[in-house]
Amino acid sequence: MATGLQMQSTLLENGTLQVALAELDVPTPKEHEVVVRVEAAPINPSDLGVLFGPADISAASSTGEGASTTLSAPVAPALMARFGARVGQALTVGNEGAGVVVAAGSDPEAQALMGKTVAIFGGSMYTQFRSMPAAMCMPLLEGTTAKEGASCFVNPLTSLGMVETMKMEGHKALVHTAAASNLGQMLNKICIADGVELVNIVRKQEQADILSALGAKYICNSSSETFMADLTDAIFATGATIAFDATGGGQLASQILTAMEQAAARTPADYSVYGSTHHKQVYLYGGLDVSPTVLNRAYGMAWGVGGWLLPLFLAKVGAEKGNELRGRVARELKTTFASHYTQELSLAEALNADTAKQYNLKTTGEKYLMCPNKDL
Repeated sequence: MATGLQMQSTLLENGTLQVALAELDVPTPKEHEVVVRVEAAPINPSDLGVLFGPADISAASSTGEGASTTLSAPVAPALMARFGARVGQALTVGNEGAGVVVAAGSDPEAQALMGKTVAIFGGSMYTQFRSMPAAMCMPLLEGTTAKEGASCFVNPLTSLGMVETMKMEGHKALVHTAAASNLGQMLNKICIADGVELVNIVRKQEQADILSALGAKYICNSSSETFMADLTDAIFATGATIAFDATGGGQLASQILTAMEQAAARTPADYSVYGSTHHKQVYLYGGLDVSPTVLNRAYGMAWGVGGWLLPLFLAKVGAEKGNELRGRVARELKTTFASHYTQELSLAEALNADTAKQYNLKTTGEKYLMCPNKDL
């Protein structure tokens, strides 16, 4: 029987995280399934959370070569109790990807996908062959490659989901952090096309330059001495009362709420000891900053901080809206939702410790693509 390689991440009892390649039989599709030869799968921050978990990747090392490469990294003893449920489990990684259907079950829906290039979202994508229900595959438009379609779920649907959430909750403009990221650039294109005001928060001037080139109107640099004044001005100009924060930790969420309150205070209204009455909301959807989230409550009582996750959003809006959003992604995959990659890696190359240290930095503007069948 034919075999393929799959990346697996295991936390050992001795406090070492090991990531290695397992050789598995190529799956046989059930009636309603297809088997996809995975050609491309992006490395998203959410993937890194599963891949490396609590390990200190700055101290990682690699042994072996080719398919026998193993990456090892230490986990601090203080973290082992928290991740005890993970010990001994070989976790598979990769939320999304794309490839060619090489086998199909007997159902007509599955047979119709035979030989087609499809995008898939369902986990375990850092593998050479992945079986999936045909209904969970999105055929790519003619002329679209697997590499072009590999990132058509997480970032595109997240950016669309942010705008939909804004509308559903009665806000008229939004704020986004880590705004020069691949996702942030997509969000800018969506907002410009849909006439939605967007306030972008970046950390460096070169990131601001990226967004300026896309036509972004409001860009605030958090490293600037005038950041809070600039942010308040931008929020006042747009009326933004909802934000999506990719950093998660630190004081940024609190600073955004403070700026929203200060912007609201510029508009004459009846005084209230409880602050502005319009609800201000910050959703944390990432964890680029792993420090505690600090809230300095200087923004009245009409506010909230919560988590936002794509699968929960899709479950909330239902299949009809989800299919509508996926349809837009398919139509605009080479424009609005185009992804650009810093480097393409084979499964074995991704286990090189020096390479892993680079893509684990989650540097804004840098995105890596896993190509499981590369170099075969």
